[in-house]
Amino acid sequence: MNKERRIFDTTFILEVVKLIKEQGLSVSQVCTDLSIGETAVRRWVKQVEAEQLGISGIGKPLTVEQQRIRQLELENRQLKSDNDS
Repeated sequence: MNKERRIFDTTFILEVVKLIKEQGLSVSQVCTDLSIGETAVRRWVKQVEAEQLGISGIGKPLTVEQQRIRQLELENRQLKSDNDS
């Protein structure tokens, strides 16, 4: 039996993390209530915590600040490349 992989948008992920961090719900409870796996949720929490400390997490940035940083880094690389040409 092969389960189809679910894709979650950034807004949903941040809301899940908010339930855990700000409302004090347990990872297990949130996962049960929303029918999602604990591994993914624990990874999301870890990534948001890292991003709040200014550390680029792995994968797609979740917080607005990290998204902007990633965008600026890309623009910076592009400009440097254009100047070298």
